Amino acid sequence: MEKGQKIEVKIEDMSAEGQGIGKYDGFAVFVKDAVVGDVVCAELTKVKKNYGLARMTELITPSQERIEPLCQYSHVCGGCAYGRLSYEGQLRVKEKQVRDKLERLGGIEAPLVRPIIAMEEPFRYRNKASMAVSTGGLMTKKGGIVTPVHEPRVGFLPAKSHDVIDCEGCYLQSEPAMAAARALRQFMEEDHITSYDPRWEKGLMRHMIVRTAAGTGEVMVVLVINGKGIPNGEKLVDMLDEAIFKVPVYEEGPLAGVEFSLESVVVNVNKKKSSEILGEECITIAGKPTIMEEIGGLKFEISPLSFYQVNRQQMERLYGKVLEYAALEGGETVLDLYCGVGSIGLFCAAEMNRKAAEAGCQGHQGQGRQGQGCQGQECQGQGRVIGIESVKSAVVDANRNAVINGIVNARYVCGKAEEVLPQLIKSPGSMADGNQAQEVGEKRAAYDETLIIDRADVVILDPPRAGCDAGLLEAVVKTEPAKIVYVSCDPATLARDVKYLTQAGYRFEEATPVDMFPWTGHVETVVLLTRKAQ
Repeated sequence: MEKGQKIEVKIEDMSAEGQGIGKYDGFAVFVKDAVVGDVVCAELTKVKKNYGLARMTELITPSQERIEPLCQYSHVCGGCAYGRLSYEGQLRVKEKQVRDKLERLGGIEAPLVRPIIAMEEPFRYRNKASMAVSTGGLMTKKGGIVTPVHEPRVGFLPAKSHDVIDCEGCYLQSEPAMAAARALRQFMEEDHITSYDPRWEKGLMRHMIVRTAAGTGEVMVVLVINGKGIPNGEKLVDMLDEAIFKVPVYEEGPLAGVEFSLESVVVNVNKKKSSEILGEECITIAGKPTIMEEIGGLKFEISPLSFYQVNRQQMERLYGKVLEYAALEGGETVLDLYCGVGSIGLFCAAEMNRKAAEAGCQGHQGQGRQGQGCQGQECQGQGRVIGIESVKSAVVDANRNAVINGIVNARYVCGKAEEVLPQLIKSPGSMADGNQAQEVGEKRAAYDETLIIDRADVVILDPPRAGCDAGLLEAVVKTEPAKIVYVSCDPATLARDVKYLTQAGYRFEEATPVDMFPWTGHVETVVLLTRKAQ
């Protein structure tokens, strides 16, 4: 193959970026704008050793799964990578991707992959919208008057571009987020507010983040600025409040029946010269510093910097599958690694307390002592959850969420899991040798006794897209848990880590994909691994 060559290819798969994937003379070819099932004529734009990139020049036979994109911005935004594929087609592709990665990269022969958990109404599911703001930089007119290059734009960045797409509506985002964007756009135009431009390192507004709690209707707006404050900020707060108040109540979909109200407006100061969205300083200028979400009978306090699953409806189903795989009885020690704000761990703790109450243990909710009805037997309510997370603000949120829900058998520790976990195991020799064991033992003394464990019964892994640190996987294996429940947002790194664990004494049982991100190329997966008999 060579650049400029035109080929005919049938599309058999799709990448996470939305490119159609076909084979030509044994080479993989990635074709922009093609979907699975298409037969296309494509021109090669780049040729590598084992694959080529191409653009579609002719759609010879369209796929039965091909649809017209629903969104007017589909040709420029790029947020809906699977926007040309029917929802049923998306589900089949994602399920196949999980199976193929586990088999090809994970070394699992004929892996058992359960049917993907789909959404009934796959629209307006995102509870967090992160929108870039732009006025195109600054220009100086005659007389030394400095003005923006163009009108305010609030929206999203296409792949490999810094040009903001001014998005008036989005099928994935909540309506409160779009209403807030309209209010900010109007405010910036009326009050002549500029956006930050990295070329000149000048301008004020950088981003707007809108968090929507569908369980309570509470909305938070985070305004990321390059400065100390927003001129006439009270006016902006009033405009945001009115815009969100006017959002209609939906009769169907993930937001059905929810009445929204603006409960928090926060200014985030980011003067960094990098592409990082958020700075470290948050200033509440109206309402509360946090909002409250409710899901599965639990309450979660969400702060501006919190990590929280973007799809509330599918989050509950995902955690239900985690509980199914963990099969908790009430007395286990559960490690929740990469725990974020503690949501999975709190679901587990609540489940153990419920099972303990059913077994006759009354009134202590896991405080580590026998309650009424235990009759001198080993108390099943002594089950506990220990979470480890490297982001300090998330750990604060996790411990706060435990208090809010009255759950006292869940504790959260700040630090890198691969470093903290060995320090929480009682026997230094099980995790390290010689001088290293002595060092680990000394560090262990700094932790509360209630955090020290003999071993884990269940380990829950929920890492970022890059997967687990190799040192963490090694530490997990040494705790000898009976079960590992792995929650992943990337099938490739999931398969890589599953391969390590199966080679380290664990058996892959099954996987269940969850469509957490409809119309995109991403999929969440829950995997159950069990320890082989020694």
